[in-house]
Amino acid sequence: MNFELIATQMGNYVKYTTSINEINRAAKPIFKFPRQEFPNESITSVRAQLIYDWILSLEDYDCSPEEKEKLLITFATLLDRDLLELLRDLGVNIVDEEIHEEELKRFDACQFHPEIITHCRELYGQGHYFHAIFEAAKVYNSLVKSKAISTDDGQSLMMKAWDPKNGLLKITLSSSETDTNFQDGVKFLSAGLMAAVRNPTAHEPALNWPIDEQDASDILSLVSFLLRQYDKATVQ
Repeated sequence: MNFELIATQMGNYVKYTTSINEINRAAKPIFKFPRQEFPNESITSVRAQLIYDWILSLEDYDCSPEEKEKLLITFATLLDRDLLELLRDLGVNIVDEEIHEEELKRFDACQFHPEIITHCRELYGQGHYFHAIFEAAKVYNSLVKSKAISTDDGQSLMMKAWDPKNGLLKITLSSSETDTNFQDGVKFLSAGLMAAVRNPTAHEPALNWPIDEQDASDILSLVSFLLRQYDKATVQ
């Protein structure tokens, strides 16, 4: 594998769609080595440089080529599953996994929000429930962050963006107590999603934090509900 080329291409692919925190959250649970620095004058993005440093640190890590490839694929999956096609084009051995039709039927019957279908259906059908809910939480966080024009992330982002008084995202006019209570509920549900789902899945290996199909379906339903409130929300 040409690690330098892979590191450069991956950095260019996600430098506008991810954050420094998200890159480190994906790297630290799976890379059991310190990140080294590999300055590259041709890289102008801090995010792209961070990905470059992590991948070249992986190249220096003392393990088999097969283990390095596995770690690289896991890192790419946690960042953005679309990176797998990029890795395939760069010569990385990406094995297509079997899709289980029964799981897909149960998934489709839930009529999740389109974003859930786009980002999670394949993972769910492969039985990767841990990664399916991680993707759902990441997508929700990213959309709220963009719509609220915020530099915050996770729980802090949700508490500020959905705040009935000072938040930029409004589902209702908050002109009544019921309106305010509903907006507050979305705020706390969103913050709870970050604390209970996104943070553990970002920091814990999948083997240490197992998710079964029922839990995954329930969590995806919650995220789907929140995404539909997001669709209704206006920026004020």
